[in-house]
Amino acid sequence: MGVAEGGIDLARIREHFLQGGPVESGVRSLILNSWQRCRLLGLSPDRMELPYRQDFDPEARLVRAADPVLDRLENRFAGSRMNIGLADAEGMVLARRFGERSLARRLPPFQVVPGFVFAERVAGTNGIGTALAERRLCRIHGAEHFAERGQGNACTAIPIRDLLSGRIEGVLSFACPRAEANPVMDLLIGKAADAIEHRLLEQNSARERALLRAYLDTKRGAEAGDRLIDGESIGVDELARSGLNRRDQTILREKAAELISADQRAAVEVTLTDGRRLTLVSDVVTGPSGMQGVAVEAVLHHEAPLPLLTVPGHLGEPHDLAPRPAVPPPRHLLGLPPARPATARPPATIRIPADADSTEVGETTADRRLVLVGEPGVGRYAVAARRRLELLSEASTRIGTTLDVRRTALELAEMAVPRLADHVAIDLPEAVLRGEEAADPQTGMIRVVMHGIHDDFPFYPVGRRVDPLPATPQYQCLTLEQAVLAPELGLAAGWISQQPEHAERLVARGVHSLIAAPLLARGVVLGIASFYRSQYPAPFGDDDRSLAQELATRAAICIDNARRYTREHSMVLALQRSLLPTHLPEQSAVEVAHRYQPAESEVGGDWFDIIPLSGTRVALVVGDVVGHGLHAAVTMGRLRTAARNYAELDLAPDEILTHLDNLVARLDREEAGEKPTVGGGDNIGATCLYAVYDPTSQQATVARAGHLPPALVDPDGTVTFPDLPAGPPLGLGGLPFESAEIKLPEGSQLVLYTDGLVEDRRRDPDTAFDLLRRALAHKDRPPDDTCRAILETVAPEHPRDDIALLVARTLALDPDRIADWSLPADPARVSEIRGAVTRRLSEWGLAEVSFTAELLLSELVTNAVRYGSGPIQVRLIHDRTLICEVSDTSSTAPHLRHATTYDEGGRGLFLVAQLAQAWGTRYTADGKVIWAECALETPGGTPEAAMMDWEAVPGLD
Repeated sequence: MGVAEGGIDLARIREHFLQGGPVESGVRSLILNSWQRCRLLGLSPDRMELPYRQDFDPEARLVRAADPVLDRLENRFAGSRMNIGLADAEGMVLARRFGERSLARRLPPFQVVPGFVFAERVAGTNGIGTALAERRLCRIHGAEHFAERGQGNACTAIPIRDLLSGRIEGVLSFACPRAEANPVMDLLIGKAADAIEHRLLEQNSARERALLRAYLDTKRGAEAGDRLIDGESIGVDELARSGLNRRDQTILREKAAELISADQRAAVEVTLTDGRRLTLVSDVVTGPSGMQGVAVEAVLHHEAPLPLLTVPGHLGEPHDLAPRPAVPPPRHLLGLPPARPATARPPATIRIPADADSTEVGETTADRRLVLVGEPGVGRYAVAARRRLELLSEASTRIGTTLDVRRTALELAEMAVPRLADHVAIDLPEAVLRGEEAADPQTGMIRVVMHGIHDDFPFYPVGRRVDPLPATPQYQCLTLEQAVLAPELGLAAGWISQQPEHAERLVARGVHSLIAAPLLARGVVLGIASFYRSQYPAPFGDDDRSLAQELATRAAICIDNARRYTREHSMVLALQRSLLPTHLPEQSAVEVAHRYQPAESEVGGDWFDIIPLSGTRVALVVGDVVGHGLHAAVTMGRLRTAARNYAELDLAPDEILTHLDNLVARLDREEAGEKPTVGGGDNIGATCLYAVYDPTSQQATVARAGHLPPALVDPDGTVTFPDLPAGPPLGLGGLPFESAEIKLPEGSQLVLYTDGLVEDRRRDPDTAFDLLRRALAHKDRPPDDTCRAILETVAPEHPRDDIALLVARTLALDPDRIADWSLPADPARVSEIRGAVTRRLSEWGLAEVSFTAELLLSELVTNAVRYGSGPIQVRLIHDRTLICEVSDTSSTAPHLRHATTYDEGGRGLFLVAQLAQAWGTRYTADGKVIWAECALETPGGTPEAAMMDWEAVPGLD
């Protein structure tokens, strides 16, 4: 229970949190925020009683709007264990539906009976309460619930809003056993919430309708001398004469303008600065020309306020002002005092200017009751305006979340569909995708994004080259540098001319309107965004064009930032890749595969290397420079170069790390501009792991400097993480490093990696190592397949740090290809070695190199007898080359020098250097080894052809 995607043990993390411990990763921020609120409220997971309210209204306006939608959902989930709930803005459940009706008999009362309150402040982290607190769609799964009783459930909840005010009216929730949760729930609950919101927009309560009829009857009753509403209808000018100050007048006009914008019959109470209460009431009037408008009247109260009146209207819907035969509801049901007689007044005659959106009325023919007059239908436009503002506000946070050109373009399309358009196509020049500026933005366009409500529309696919013709709206928007509107595509000849057959297919599928907007940023044309409508019947208008242009402009700035970043990122990445190994060296110790994956945001300083060493050994190295960017890449190149140079000295792994540690400390001091001091600086941080594997002994010597330990996969598939001395990170200075020996049977895999592979804010490190262990637990798998499996299974989906990965499967050298001899430090024994070497080379089929090998060994053994100390060990290794090694117990290394004509010595090593493909010295715990490699395939085909010119050797004449 409580194990979410990615193997994260949420139950364990939750328990750690409840005990007061920190939670650094593994929990979504939405859930962690809710947990923290619950803890601040003092809630206890095992002792939380849900309040029950008996005053809930089963006929509430929200319930009536949601009933048909809930019925459809109940049918949709028939037979499942889905619990559908509807709650009000306080978290109190108003209605329940069940996919399986028998659930109502098996579930506890709080999951069945309406009236229980699930607000987060009393119920903890749950679908309804958290959706209200976060004011957005929420998913709560298993152990993410704060209460113990919710651990087995999965909940999805979404707020329901009043589309006019934007106010949250309630919450729709889905709950089911966590094993039955499905991602489709998010899509379905969103559509259901939209349906309820639109029904709320269209719905009026009986009380509001009755109150409106009372108001209309008051107007009609005024003509008959019967006043039904307490209060006096007066105008702003009359109020001004009664002491209404300028501030009150401004407030009234603003409130009246809001009523007109609401496009509905409504009333709102206003409290004046002197404490008096005034109600503004809107109604539909008709001018002499037959033009309909909305009139707002002022009603000053003497005894009781007029309750809020809200009755949504409809654009183009005729308002029924005719007398109704029904008797108005009793006044006490409306919360009004008894009526009192009043003197009748004739109705006003309104003259509305034909070109005015709203008119403040100062003079009327009969009386001066009106405050403001405006056009009908403004409410619908107000809703559209609010949605546009919300869209732009959301776009500022959702577009440009990454510095990736393609992703930013997709975010623009996702923002516009379906709230502005049904389909969006975005075309960018190839140069922009590379991070450059397009020389000619009107050609070379590539379809980068095609996003819409349906995927089967015959638009150009992603990757298609698109060059707009001059007559098309797309070409014109680039020329004019502003959005171009084509409201009826069936009549847009320019658009059709691009490809008539293609246009005909789109029109046949219902695509009927287009806005082409240029992507302009800092004077640079970056591409085109095309917005299409097909399902929404109304064509695009000028407001839509302005909105599309605003979205395109905001997205263009983000795309330009991403383009500039892409250019810089590509340069740094190219530099870093040039500093990493470009090909695998030839060696017979291990089979190697490697991967390097840069971070999404910035290039880091991770690196790896494979370095062949003497005696068929190989060095495997991974390192990580702390930080990102150009500085990290350059520092990485320095360290890799230094590591290769130190490896050429055949030093032990711990000694190489000591040299690298001194190098980093020196770089710190140089960058800080300080004089050398003990301890070094701390500007550069780096870690490193250095391993040397010897196939002749199947032993690996490993040392690490603050780096993660390697993973070892035995031939049978068993995975372990050897406990190696950690060592300090590079650059601290003055601290020792330790090496450890590891036995690696043939066919073992040694896996070296950097921390970017296992570190992720969204999961626990232990989870990452468990995933790595499972990915490696396979036997007889090639290293390249192992690399692929690790990246697919363990690597974060969006890595914040780069990843270097090195997998080496060990090989073992056949003992029959190794020959050893031991002899005392006696010059007379040299001839015996030459004979034994000749016989062994004949057995190996290498008689053609025996002359060169004898000469090399004679010089090396003679040098060891003369200058070293016994006993002397001689070893031949038959590998890609013939390797000759002579070891002794002296730590004095020979040096190559030029002998003069009359020198008695000094020519032996010169001969070795001329005859050998490579030679050198390495130190051991007991002394030193002098080695030389002899090529098995000589350039001339014979040993004599490969020999040097004896006349060219000084002193050999």
